[in-house]
Amino acid sequence: MSRPVVLCTGPIDPAGLALLDGHVDVVMPPGAGTDDLARALPQADYLVVRTFLPADLLEREHRLRAIVRHGAGLDMIPMETATRQGIPVAYVPGANAQAVAEYVVGSFFCLARRFGAADATLRTAGWADSRREAAQGLELAGKTVGIVGVGAVGRRVAGMCDAGLAMTVLGYQPDPSRLPSGVRGVPLDELLQRSDFVSVNCPLNDATRHLIDARRLSLMKRTAFLVNAARGDVIDEQALVAALQSRAIGGAALDVYHEQPIRPAHPLLALDNVLLTPHVAALTRESVARMSIGSAQAILQLMRGEQPDHLANPAVWAAWPHRAPYLRTTT
Repeated sequence: MSRPVVLCTGPIDPAGLALLDGHVDVVMPPGAGTDDLARALPQADYLVVRTFLPADLLEREHRLRAIVRHGAGLDMIPMETATRQGIPVAYVPGANAQAVAEYVVGSFFCLARRFGAADATLRTAGWADSRREAAQGLELAGKTVGIVGVGAVGRRVAGMCDAGLAMTVLGYQPDPSRLPSGVRGVPLDELLQRSDFVSVNCPLNDATRHLIDARRLSLMKRTAFLVNAARGDVIDEQALVAALQSRAIGGAALDVYHEQPIRPAHPLLALDNVLLTPHVAALTRESVARMSIGSAQAILQLMRGEQPDHLANPAVWAAWPHRAPYLRTTT
């Protein structure tokens, strides 16, 4: 019997490839476009997702046994279609949580200490002007941080800020009883009013889309900083641009956007009070290795006919038509 084909929308770390070696053929689309992915799809048994899938991808010809998200964000996958078609979707929650949390806290430092402005001024205006720029920076100790969504990432941000930086930590999530120690649960409006730093770490869904809108941005302190390493549409991007342009808030660090890649003429690119990165908060050598290993382990579980450790749509499992294993456990 020929080996199954695993189609990956992005590179897999060698640690994950080593687990799959000899069991599957791992391939990537010939190019980065939607048509390239669609052309490769009919030959794939498993799809490993590292980029946003086109909404209609699963309506095209395919023979997929299962989909594995190389990470935690399921909004990259047309979940309703996958579930309707009976395709299990596995994922790897928590594998990149430390990387994202470090990105968030690192952004706090960059924004508060004005590293970007100090660097740019040193290169263009010289030593003395750069020192004057840096002298306007702030210390994090004693400040208040508000965490919107205290899950795997938010908990780590909270721990770093509480124990490591002596900050007051506020948290908002629908079920405040699940907040960890050291985090005081408050309504979202109160969190925005009181916080010197706000970190957005909630998933994107119908309840969180534009959760941070123009009204809520207006509640923030004029000196406050906003960091979004979750999903772009949790924040009303047009309202955020207006708030940054008018200096209604102190600044922002953004890793995610309404439209990705961000277009070259986007107004955010013209602002000097925002730090922009290209959706890389979750990417470190360590986190990519963990996500690749977790994705490979999920594929091997599926090939053995076992339910993966983290299944996003468990309702499909009982009727999954591909339970006959490719791999059989030895005794």
